[in-house]
Amino acid sequence: MIKVFLPELGDRIDKATVSYWFSKEGDKVNEKEDLVELTTDKATFNLPSPAKGILSEILVHEGDEVNVGDILGIIE
Repeated sequence: MIKVFLPELGDRIDKATVSYWFSKEGDKVNEKEDLVELTTDKATFNLPSPAKGILSEILVHEGDEVNVGDILGIIE
């Protein structure tokens, strides 16, 4: 089980909003492919998958705000 975390963002940014998931629960994902799009007050960026596997659970949904270190989803 691999937990997908919101990483450190720098420039004293400590939260982001989930804009879009590129995959649905149950989808196969590949390491380093775009997994989720996030928006801060300064930028929009894509977070790549940290591993190859199945996106088994999405814990934070589109439109939700997350803090650095929060778990966004789980890859099995």
